[in-house]
This record gives sequence, structure tokens and C-alpha cells, in this order.
Amino acid sequence: MLAQIVLFDGFDPLDVIAPYEVLTAGGLVAGGALTVELVSAEGAREVPSGLGLLSLRAVGVLDPGRADLVVVPGAAGRISDDGGEDTIAAILGRSLNTPLPGLLKAAVKRPELVMSTVCGGSMVLATAGLIADRRATTHHLGLDALAGAGVHAIEARVVDDGDLVTGAGVTSGLDLALYLLERELGPRIAHEVERLFSHERRGTVWSARGTVPVSEGLPA
Repeated sequence: MLAQIVLFDGFDPLDVIAPYEVLTAGGLVAGGALTVELVSAEGAREVPSGLGLLSLRAVGVLDPGRADLVVVPGAAGRISDDGGEDTIAAILGRSLNTPLPGLLKAAVKRPELVMSTVCGGSMVLATAGLIADRRATTHHLGLDALAGAGVHAIEARVVDDGDLVTGAGVTSGLDLALYLLERELGPRIAHEVERLFSHERRGTVWSARGTVPVSEGLPA
């Protein structure tokens, strides 16, 4: 199984590094059943993160024909919506003026591929028109924008919508990746990585299964 984690100019480092380490560890404890690559839409290059935090090297191009799992991070920037060049919204918007949307579209159309996102990564997919009417989450400050893009925004740490699995705020990348390990390689692999990293997942993974809750009459 091949996981490709996407880098674009202005990405949030923790959105990338947390899933990268968890998935890589999962591959190791599963005897090589999973390999992980950092990629970009343009191919091998040094990719700067947002806020000048650090750069990471993409080893190749995002390849929807090879990848079994694609992880799209969010951006690191100012939260203000004043339209400045270093705001999160502006950084995510610039990622759409690259070959990235076309590659993500090809990935979404491949039935056997699992698309996943951390934080504002779901906004990249939503703004590109790739997950309309799907269930997804993002950072709590972006839920209204996600809904405004035609997505059923769910306030949960991890949302499983079949071949689309999304994480909320930045640190949710840890829980997202552990859940993906459990889903794809089994709970024993996920548990072993939890032990290795001394991290227990938070919250319940939301999915559209089971009894629908009755919310009327419950306290707000």
C-alpha cells in the first residue's frame, strides 16, 4: 500500500509530519505493508511551509495512478480574512492555481483510492469542487466555509465518509493517521503505533452508520 502526502507552498508542517510519522511507523510494524512518500503537484522539489517555519522535500509527483492513500494538509498562515497574501485562505487559494486540483480530481475519481485531509486540506478539495455533498470536517473556524462550499460539515475530530476520511484541527492528523492504520491494516497495527508514540486517539470517529440520534429536547 502506498500513501502519498501532498506538499504545496505554505503547507502546515504538523499537518504533514504527524501523519507521515504515524503512517511510516505503521508500515514498519506491519512488515512493509505500507510505504509513505512526500510529493507535490510539480514533482521533486523543496517545498516551503507557511509562516517560514521550515521546508520539506517532495521526492516525486502526486500520482493518482500509484497511490492507494492520499493525504492533503492545510496551510500555516494568519487566520485573519483581510485578504493578505499570508492568510490561510490566500495560501489555500494559491494551491488551486497549480496542477494540484487536476491531480486531486483524478485521485478522487479512482474508486480504490482513499482520499484524506487534515485541517484546511478539506477546503482545498471543497473549493476545487471535488467533495460537494460529501461529509467532511475541518478546523472548527472553517466549518462554515466548508458548508458554504457545498459540503456537509461535521463537527468531529475525524469523519469517515467511505473513500473520504477527514481530520479537524492540526493535531487531528495524529488521530486521522492512527484511524487509517486501523481501517486499512487492522487494530493491532494501530495499537502498536499508539504504544510506540505514547498517544491515545481522542474522540469518536464519525460515520453515517448506526442509529440516527434524536436531538430534539436535549440540552444545548
